[in-house]
Amino acid sequence: MQELASLSSKELKQELGKAEEKYQQLIQKRDELNQMAKLLREERDMLNQEKKKLIEEMHEVKKKRDELVKQMREHKKLRTEYQQQARELIAKKREQRKKMKLSNAYLRAEELKLEIRRLEYEQETVPMSPKEEERLIKEIKEKKKEYEMLKKEAEKQKNVEVDLQNLDEAINKLFAMADEQHQMVVKYYQESQEYHNKFLKLVEEITKLINEANAKHKEYLEVKKKADEYHKKAVEMRSKIIAIKKERRSRYEKAMKMLEEYNIKARKVMDPEELEKFVEQNIERLKKEGKISIGL
Repeated sequence: MQELASLSSKELKQELGKAEEKYQQLIQKRDELNQMAKLLREERDMLNQEKKKLIEEMHEVKKKRDELVKQMREHKKLRTEYQQQARELIAKKREQRKKMKLSNAYLRAEELKLEIRRLEYEQETVPMSPKEEERLIKEIKEKKKEYEMLKKEAEKQKNVEVDLQNLDEAINKLFAMADEQHQMVVKYYQESQEYHNKFLKLVEEITKLINEANAKHKEYLEVKKKADEYHKKAVEMRSKIIAIKKERRSRYEKAMKMLEEYNIKARKVMDPEELEKFVEQNIERLKKEGKISIGL
């Protein structure tokens, strides 16, 4: 460094002391930041590990939920098939009654019976608001009341000669089978909902862990960046220290070389007193020129 050449030995020594002190401060700060970065990295890794375990658990919960939903859909399909078969028999029964000129009251009662069952299934299976459900319940009550009235009126009718008992039994059996499937639908639906709620909770926890891990990683990068900056400054300061020491070594070697030359000249002086005087003069001269210093 060119600026070092302009400094005296004393100033150079002072500059070296300040540089070494600054170097130690930079190294200490760098090490502190690296330790902090290490802790942040460990915390981030712990969060990621916890996230990994929850993701595995989430996959298992999702798998179980999907299996239950599959079962529910299979029973729902059977329920629909049984209901459709029952409707077909009711339609057949209606056609037979038309042929037998049965009373309109009886046919209306049967239609209401099917309508009431349809509405009851709708109440049990279709999601709706409290207001909509209240309206549906009211409609079912009104139709049941009308059904009871029509049923009593139909029972009074005479001349019903055709026995439709077999059809009625078949219809009732199909509806009973549909009811059994409906119970299974409800069962699997409730169980799948429990697993779905667990799934949503795990998703929420995983999202929280991801955000925390990302925040830790960001903080880690910021601290590591600062540590690297201090390390860079420490390297620069170390280079300065080396340059100062090199300059001092160079001066020392030059001074020693000059002293050696002076000593050669001094040996030629025969008078011991003159020799001592000669050495002292040259040492003082080197000191004034900044070529040597005590304690180098």
